[in-house]
Amino acid sequence: MATRHRHEGTPSVLSSMLEVRALFEMACLPYAVPMLMQAPRGDGHPVLLLPGFMGSEGSLIALEVFLRNRGYAVQTWGLGRNVGFRPGHASAIEQKIRYMHHESGRKVSLVGWSLGGVFAMYGAHQASECVRNVITLGSPITVDASGSAVPPLLKALYRLVAHPLGSAAHSMQPRAKTMREGKMLPIPVSCLYSLSDGVVPPQEATMEGDPTLHENVRVWGSHTGLGFNSLVLQIVADRLAQPEGQWLPYRPTSVPGWLNQALTHEAVPI
Repeated sequence: MATRHRHEGTPSVLSSMLEVRALFEMACLPYAVPMLMQAPRGDGHPVLLLPGFMGSEGSLIALEVFLRNRGYAVQTWGLGRNVGFRPGHASAIEQKIRYMHHESGRKVSLVGWSLGGVFAMYGAHQASECVRNVITLGSPITVDASGSAVPPLLKALYRLVAHPLGSAAHSMQPRAKTMREGKMLPIPVSCLYSLSDGVVPPQEATMEGDPTLHENVRVWGSHTGLGFNSLVLQIVADRLAQPEGQWLPYRPTSVPGWLNQALTHEAVPI
């Protein structure tokens, strides 16, 4: 089965300090355009992008432009800045998924960055009949009973902005019950995670699941740069291009994929 990454506690101080390398990932993106133009094109199905905590639609610009270029009908969540897993936003995401499905007549793919991935998983649980697949980027989708191992500073920020009791107040809501219980989705899910993520530890960004539908894909990069990382964008395009009903686990088949594999030192399962 798809196996969650072993528990490693809170991200190291070094990884957190090196989150500034996201600026380098952003700066390198224009030079990677020729490579990205070789990424597989899609079949035009709708894709919904969901930003991370404190992120807005603007943070999704690289993903949005790239996926539109690859032929997808891309939309962002339209709720402004992501200020926590709030009931109103969760309900709005479910309704948006249903509307996009109804409007297009096709199932919707969900791509969520960080906390946006939690919204994506919630929406997929609530409206699985409308969802084609889910891709999460460094998202805290699996939290131990002892609580999240994100850095203390981020926990304090979440309490300040979202809820005085922190993320536990939102994760214990009745509407989040299916995610708390670890119920497996009957649709493909790709969890992209980084060992050097300075915000969300790998054990929280990965999941247990059915290997014919669920996978954890290790990538190279920072947490705050995932949405601008050219190697990540290429993998996202590869996952979205999988024919509906014919999903297969990720295998690098091009230079970007092989480069990511070399940088992460991850052996590809046989």
